[in-house]
Amino acid sequence: MALYSEKVMDHFRNPRNVGVIEDADGVGEVGNAKCGDIMKMYLKIDGDIISDVKFETFGCGSAIASSSMATELIKGKPVSEALKLTNKAVAEALDGLPVHKLHCSVLAEEAIKKALQDYYEKNGIEYDKTQFPQCESCEHCEL
Repeated sequence: MALYSEKVMDHFRNPRNVGVIEDADGVGEVGNAKCGDIMKMYLKIDGDIISDVKFETFGCGSAIASSSMATELIKGKPVSEALKLTNKAVAEALDGLPVHKLHCSVLAEEAIKKALQDYYEKNGIEYDKTQFPQCESCEHCEL
C-alpha cells in the first residue's frame, strides 16, 4: 500500500488556492515547532460567505495537501460551516493521512479557526472563545 493517497499527492503536486489575499478580512497563522510546518490562511468574507481563501504553507507534502484541501472545503461556504471544519474531515477528504502526519490536518483546522477569530476581532463580532485554538501549535494534541 502506498504511504500517501492519490488525493494527497494531487493536492501536494497541484495545490489549490495558493497565495495571499492582500485585503484579507481574516488572517490566521499557526506552526508546529516539532515538525517545522507553518501555515498561513487568508479569508475574504462577503456577508456571511467565505468568497475567497488562500494559503501559504512552509512544510512537508502532507502540510501542503492539508492546506489545499482545507481551503477547498470552506470556499463558498458560510462562516458557521467553516468554523465546524475538523482535522478529521480534512484527513478524510484526502482519503487519509499516515498517523505520523495527522498533525498537518490539525494545523489546517487551526489556521482556519485563527483566521476566523481574526475576522471576528477585526469586526468587533462577539464569539465563543472555546471554539478556537488556545495555543499557537498542535503541540497539545496527542495524535
